[in-house]
Amino acid sequence: MTDNYLKLAKANLERLYGNLPGDLETTLPAEKAGQTYAFSAFGQTCVISPEGISLDGVEPPGVIGILLSLYALNATTDLPVLEPLRAFKEFPNSASYVGAFASHTEQILVPAVSTIEMQAAMIRERLSGQVAPASAGGDFAFVVRPLPKIFLCYIFYEADEDFPPSVTCLFSNNANRFMPMDGLADVGEYTSKTILRLVG
Repeated sequence: MTDNYLKLAKANLERLYGNLPGDLETTLPAEKAGQTYAFSAFGQTCVISPEGISLDGVEPPGVIGILLSLYALNATTDLPVLEPLRAFKEFPNSASYVGAFASHTEQILVPAVSTIEMQAAMIRERLSGQVAPASAGGDFAFVVRPLPKIFLCYIFYEADEDFPPSVTCLFSNNANRFMPMDGLADVGEYTSKTILRLVG
């Protein structure tokens, strides 16, 4: 399976460099050096080149390689629009992925809510984030940016005598302009896994 992921990522790179946009450094956006593009992804430095993709100098796992190649393939001149925030299920063609998104993006963070709260400022800093808009609500919340034009707003509810803790993840309003829907679900999953790694 991993080999298939790597093959898909490589095929995406071949498509990208087979018809390389002249303005890719602007649409990603990224720093360009020759045919190499560098930008922040999942709190690390992503470098895309004809030879492959790296995160902090290391080849990423296959699924993340696919996500990064898809992000480059879907680069557009559109600017990201944060609000109004959108639930994943509000995007067109998301129904097939809603259950997996809830499980792999939101529910995996529930056991770590109290730990995440204590380290929220660090998470925001490492993931190019910002304070959540007032409309987010929750007991605490923050916005992170796993990819340059895709923002995620995590909203956390602490346990009380009536309810267990819970987590909601919302996307910037036009996040689906920069990634296909299956990839967008994976962006949520791997952002949550990054948060867990940061607080672990």
